[in-house]
Amino acid sequence: MSRKLLQTKAKWLVRLLPLMLILGACATGTIREKILTLPKIDGATYVGQETCAGCHDDKAASMAGNVHGRLADFELMGGQNGCESCHGAGSLHVDGGGDTEKILNPAKLTADESAALCALCHSSGKLMDWTHSQHALADVGCADCHTMHTQDKPLKAYLKKADPELCYSCHQEQMAQSKFPSHHPLDEGKMNCSSCHNAHGELNTDERTNDLCLNCHTRYQGPFVFGHAPVEDDCTICHNPHGSVANNLLVQNEPFLCMQCHEGHFHMVRESNYDANPLDATLPTPEANIVNVHGDEGFQTSFGTKCTTCHKVIHGSDYPSQPLSGGGLTR
Repeated sequence: MSRKLLQTKAKWLVRLLPLMLILGACATGTIREKILTLPKIDGATYVGQETCAGCHDDKAASMAGNVHGRLADFELMGGQNGCESCHGAGSLHVDGGGDTEKILNPAKLTADESAALCALCHSSGKLMDWTHSQHALADVGCADCHTMHTQDKPLKAYLKKADPELCYSCHQEQMAQSKFPSHHPLDEGKMNCSSCHNAHGELNTDERTNDLCLNCHTRYQGPFVFGHAPVEDDCTICHNPHGSVANNLLVQNEPFLCMQCHEGHFHMVRESNYDANPLDATLPTPEANIVNVHGDEGFQTSFGTKCTTCHKVIHGSDYPSQPLSGGGLTR
């Protein structure tokens, strides 16, 4: 590599460094406070959760078994333990005789405000993707799915309902698709929405959509000697992961799905009696005279035949092109 090329690359790295530092800092709670709207009670001071428990004994009892109630001050990014880490400083609330306007209620805050409170601590791992997630863009807040106060045995991550029931409360179309004849085993209890989705970000993969599918469907991973372009590109080109009336989660039945990309061949063509080029009648085109040895019956029955009857290894083949026709994905 030439010295000039190295110098050019070094200059670009120097220019990109500030942007990279900003993007890295966005993963911290400090920057998230500036991105989101962090609510607070002006003029209020902290009084401690013992003061809160004097009136809210039922809430105090629920927090006794809650991980949020057992954290020490030094474990919190906000530096305050107990109730006030989420509800804000409570002095004005106490002095006002329980004035609800002088205390924060995450359930009544906007989505950005409630997320800002939670992001003070929850800003690492999969949670760091929240600010640019589809849920955040749709104004869904943390309190829409999670609850901190419960006397009963809490669900995982303090969800209001179990997954997938909680997800179905908004995603009605996906709930309907899960009832289709071909579906992933959500209703059977073998997986749930979070098996594939990170509710605080996107899919449970850092790579392509295919890599998520291949975590379970490993036999289609390849690489194959003879590949199939849509398989290598994106599984959802042919499959609807939430459910389908077609078999194998296909978005459409065969052969119509295959015919979105492939022309009909062999027995699928119909006889033609054109004697000339339809674009120019003066130019004879003998090739336009198509004779199907199977006749109209072959054409009609082809639409009731699956392409995979012959092209069995549609996800890819390692067989030689001849004589096993691996190139045609027929074995």
